[in-house]
Amino acid sequence: MRREAALFGFREISTPIFEHTELFTIKSGPNVVEEIYAFQDKGGREISLRPELTAPAMRFFVNELTNCPRPLKMFYFGQCFRYERPQSGRFREFYQFGAELIGNPGPESDAEVIALAASIMRRVGLRQYSIRIGHIGVLRGALAQAGIDADQAPPILQKLDKKEYEEAKARMAEAGISSGEVERIIEITKTRGPVEALDKISGEAKDHLAAVFRILSDYGFTNVEVDLGVVRGLDYYTGLVFEMDAPVLGAEKQICGGGSYSLTELFGGERTFSTGFGIGFDRTLLALEREGYEAPPYHIDAYVIPVSEKMKDEAFKITARLRQEGISAEVDLMGRSISKNFKYAASINAQRAVIVGEKELAQGSVAIRDMASGEQRLVAIENLVPEIRCDQ
Repeated sequence: MRREAALFGFREISTPIFEHTELFTIKSGPNVVEEIYAFQDKGGREISLRPELTAPAMRFFVNELTNCPRPLKMFYFGQCFRYERPQSGRFREFYQFGAELIGNPGPESDAEVIALAASIMRRVGLRQYSIRIGHIGVLRGALAQAGIDADQAPPILQKLDKKEYEEAKARMAEAGISSGEVERIIEITKTRGPVEALDKISGEAKDHLAAVFRILSDYGFTNVEVDLGVVRGLDYYTGLVFEMDAPVLGAEKQICGGGSYSLTELFGGERTFSTGFGIGFDRTLLALEREGYEAPPYHIDAYVIPVSEKMKDEAFKITARLRQEGISAEVDLMGRSISKNFKYAASINAQRAVIVGEKELAQGSVAIRDMASGEQRLVAIENLVPEIRCDQ
């Protein structure tokens, strides 16, 4: 994941595990305190274990990075904590990988961020995943046409996002929306399908989404569909929203969510447009596991064996030289016999054993054994590094 983010030009940041509770109540409302680990420290300050990493990243940007050239691309990986009932794919302590692109609110930035999320899933080896893309402006526009102002919209959008249609209908009815308009709005949330589904809407949101789909196609991603039911009920989302699913996980199939937003003004900065996502790292591992993914076995390039006490210092020097040249190497630290050292080298999947003996050393050489074939040959110490690199 880190390597893929770096290929896209994103740079890693790290933020504290502890943050002021206010950071999260400003972003998500006071009710979030019931869902997080929040408490007073010994100095009487209200602090929390971070429940997610977007707000800390934006605080960091406002405090330290506002003068950096745009677009500013950053990613992060770390532990998060939420006070909720543990279940499959949901833990009180979990890991999140995410990225934020700060700068331009255009479709180019949105497509770049979605492409990174999809590229990460492809790179880690997940075979089945789908990307659903919506635009918050579609439903907000429909609610506005029905006479709902911006302050009344979030509670309705939250219910629509969770597909709690009966409660959404009740809230819309309370707000004075006619039954016909209510059904039309509900129908919008059920709009899902290929890019042609955009024909059902019009305006800036349609043009924006069409451009995003076109750029993603240029990037080679076709497992993307329109889903206007991806809503995000929080005020700070400004446009495109998306989710990524791994069907193999069943009901808890969402492994990534994101969109375009503006949070900086909440934290004392100027209004700045951003697009980002968060990947549930633990869920991604579960999805890979259920697809039958097997992690590459651990191996080490070389295991250095001194044949006697006298050869230990030379073995340490050879080990240090290999490591300095970027070759992974271990050396016998237990004083094992030759036969037991070979068994240990096999157990750690060493590709080569480097045997440091008195007779060979007198010739300026060491013996190298191929642990797979058992073939052994004499190699001059000065040629040891290129010899092992050639075998890699």
